[in-house]
Amino acid sequence: MSRTDEIVEQILTTYDTITVVGASADPAKAAHDVPRYMRDHGWRIIPVNPKADELFGEKVYRTVGDIPEQVGLVDVFRPSAATPDIARQAVAAGAGALWLQLGIASAEAREIAESAGLLYVEDRCLIIEQRRLGLRAPTTGQE
Repeated sequence: MSRTDEIVEQILTTYDTITVVGASADPAKAAHDVPRYMRDHGWRIIPVNPKADELFGEKVYRTVGDIPEQVGLVDVFRPSAATPDIARQAVAAGAGALWLQLGIASAEAREIAESAGLLYVEDRCLIIEQRRLGLRAPTTGQE
């Protein structure tokens, strides 16, 4: 198992709640399909989107910093250029992990996250990794 696979497995078996930055109401977008799939497979979703009020049966927050509970895993569906700021928000919120979806990568976001001790994954899809590793949502984990 590669080091990235170990990190992916650690993240997906630790966090039962996924904060999704850039979650979308458009069912044609991966930013809608991926969180919906993860929700349907046992993870709770906390959507972050400045233009929506409710997604996946959950209240939508404008930023990671607006979430009134402990943030664990922050999953990102935003352009690579936006990820350093999101990484800073995740660190400020006390997140334990930052995941950049398939096609999204940032050396600066990686440095911010890893310097603060966050687990970090980039350019990977939650669905693909969950299926590939055969992982289930934790029944008792961190939020």
